[in-house]
Amino acid sequence: MSSLAELADARLDLLVIGGGVTGCGAALDAAARGLRVGLVEQGDLGSGTSSRSSRLVHGGLRYLEQFKFGLVREALAERKLLLERIAPHLVRPVPFLYPLTGPAWERAYVGAGLALYDVLAGASGVPRHRHLGRASTLGHAPSLHPGRVSGAIRYFDAQVDDARLTVALARTAERHGALIATGARVDAVGADGARPQVEVTDTETGELVRLRPRKVLLALGPWTGQAGERLGLPGGLDVTMSKGVHLVVDRSLVETTTGVIARTPNSVLFLIPWADRVIVGTTDTPWPAAPGEVAATSADVDYLLGQVNRLLARPIRRADVLSTYAGVRPLVSARSAAGSTAAISREHVVTEQAPGVFAVAGGKLTTYRVMAADAVNAAFRDEEVAPSQTHRLPLLGAAWYAATRAGADRLAERHGLGSAAVGHLLRRYGDETEELLDQARAVPGLLEPLAGAPRHLRAEVVWSVRHEKARRLADVLVRRLRVATETPDRGEAAAAAAAGLMAAELGWDGERVSAEIDDYLRHVHAEQRALALTDDAEAASLMHGLSADRPARA
Repeated sequence: MSSLAELADARLDLLVIGGGVTGCGAALDAAARGLRVGLVEQGDLGSGTSSRSSRLVHGGLRYLEQFKFGLVREALAERKLLLERIAPHLVRPVPFLYPLTGPAWERAYVGAGLALYDVLAGASGVPRHRHLGRASTLGHAPSLHPGRVSGAIRYFDAQVDDARLTVALARTAERHGALIATGARVDAVGADGARPQVEVTDTETGELVRLRPRKVLLALGPWTGQAGERLGLPGGLDVTMSKGVHLVVDRSLVETTTGVIARTPNSVLFLIPWADRVIVGTTDTPWPAAPGEVAATSADVDYLLGQVNRLLARPIRRADVLSTYAGVRPLVSARSAAGSTAAISREHVVTEQAPGVFAVAGGKLTTYRVMAADAVNAAFRDEEVAPSQTHRLPLLGAAWYAATRAGADRLAERHGLGSAAVGHLLRRYGDETEELLDQARAVPGLLEPLAGAPRHLRAEVVWSVRHEKARRLADVLVRRLRVATETPDRGEAAAAAAAGLMAAELGWDGERVSAEIDDYLRHVHAEQRALALTDDAEAASLMHGLSADRPARA
């Protein structure tokens, strides 16, 4: 973990403000070109939108109807790079069914779109689309209602743990020399002669430092629209916030070997298998409050259940929903959108807000790398810098993933683990799995399951602290391990065990451990209370009141 003092002493070419997927991608892009790079993030890496997406790496099938062929082609090219070179341990192909429920021409219409999707993808490394009849469709997805489905078209996209991708980008950037500090709040961006001056406060100690990088890049996602006013910058981007809500249910409720995609009145419906769970999403509605106050409401749950149950033979009930999560998408506004966030493009924009101060916004998870490269190119457009290298650069965990996976049985036997447990680790840590297990063997008990979340090893909590910049209990349970959304009690039973392991690494005393557990549980319970509300403003007020008394970062 880089300290603010290290950043203050460094002669930075670029300071990135914001530790989401685009900010971490930009830090890696610049560092891999040989530039001296720093990144500051007020909270945790990926704690905003970058850990709350549909977890898909995809071209954007619905953008074909908007004639955005270039956007789709670009995203499909990025999908191929992520699958094959950049992060094959984190990004995996997933088949989808598009159920046919309409008139006879629907098959021809959707089939033509998917044929174009395949053409734009080129030699994509995933199978091309196939037409299926009713029997074959129900064979792949027995939970679909046989009376409402006449067949389907199967095609492939990919899925990723967005939070882990973000952390991998940050760690790889550090490997290339970037200095990264979390718990670092930016209070002002001004000018000191020819260079920008950035005032940053350590949120745990209160220490203020002034950084003087040659260039600044704001990669603030949905906070972009507010940043200009708060930091005293003119010419900010006009960013519209769109709320996306997802439900998590047990996989036994949706019997399917594939994902499912369907139209809804306001967006697109996804059913995405995720280990022994299924993610149901998403909504696409304007969000009226601050990005950090987003939460799912009763209205969101009712909407999603209403849409998904149109397709299923056995409806999902509210009581079946294990958890929910919500995020805010940053969409660069267009006057023609007429208030509907579903109509606003996912294309990104880079602008210079003040001399030497740039901002990037818009886009989507799949095209983070293109956004990052474009932003660095814009910031150094008047200088001779090396071109972007990230299209050929594997992230940490990727380079020897195939070889490590081939030795999975040996790893399982050596460490006394089942093949399923090792497979789980490989899909999260890639070729670092062996190092994780070797470190765990040195400490008795770390190869045991984590109490309250038995799919995870206790060693994963320790690894999160030592190697992945986790400093708060929520960093581990919400983002590093996903326990908060994948266990029925949302991580309540795992909180004490995880906090105890973190305490041994971070030097927490008993008071701090209790504060961390209490803080985590207050957030879990507040999100549960928000599910009884129907109004976004009420939900935001509930979350805002909660965030004011978070304990200081360790």
